[in-house]
Amino acid sequence: MSVSYRKLWHLLLDKKLKKIDLERKVGLSHYAVLQLSKDKDVSTEVLTKICDALDCGIDDIVDFIPANKR
Repeated sequence: MSVSYRKLWHLLLDKKLKKIDLERKVGLSHYAVLQLSKDKDVSTEVLTKICDALDCGIDDIVDFIPANKR
């Protein structure tokens, strides 16, 4: 199973925020945002911080993709 953060980037666009705004608002490292940009795994702590800062649920920022649908 792989992960996609496409929903997160759409949510940022809707809120008129950029990736640098996400770093600052959430307190994320540039490395964490880079990992998100590459659809790499990040900790649940990072995802929780994002959800808290953007007032959304995990299903609003993450899609889990079965291995056979990549």
